Amino acid sequence: MFELMNLPYPYDGLEPDLNEEVVTIHYTKHHQNYVNKLNEALAKANYSGNYTLAQIPEHIDEFPLPLRGDILYNAGGVLNHDLYWQSMNTSKSNPKGNLLYKINSQYGNFENFRKDFMDRARHLVGSGYTFLVSNSRGDLTIVNMVNQETPISYNLIPLFTIDLWEHAYYLQYKNNREAYLQNFWNKANFDYASQKYDDVIS
Repeated sequence: MFELMNLPYPYDGLEPDLNEEVVTIHYTKHHQNYVNKLNEALAKANYSGNYTLAQIPEHIDEFPLPLRGDILYNAGGVLNHDLYWQSMNTSKSNPKGNLLYKINSQYGNFENFRKDFMDRARHLVGSGYTFLVSNSRGDLTIVNMVNQETPISYNLIPLFTIDLWEHAYYLQYKNNREAYLQNFWNKANFDYASQKYDDVIS
């Protein structure tokens, strides 16, 4: 079955923009719970382990119908959290190489992209994520997904994301989601996204 990913930095590694308490609870409670619930649902489905985590949404129709909702929801929860932690680091990094070239081509420059990403995040209603995604041709799009939907279900490759569920920020920022959005960029990490984009277009 699946296991909780290793956090790429210490629990206090995102201070002061995300404090240790927020990261610890988010990772060890919320993220872990999605892993646990996914494994429970897969066990009920007599899952044989023949797919990677990212392949499960692509093959959801092969699972028993009564379990598909739980499997897809919790698989999305694990996938989305995995990417969220990879989208930050102890110090920020900007897109590079092919991803930077494509962002400049589509958005003019990185700052324009960042503004578009922030605008999209501000318009997400309720709980969910804002993603930078690529299609199989390497075209980029910024999309909102509600709850634990994953872009993989729409044949899109998620490259970078911000978690906009209240548990991602409320203990520190209370109802000031705008401050969380702004400070997120102090730790935004595009090294993972740049590498993943290279894989898409290779």
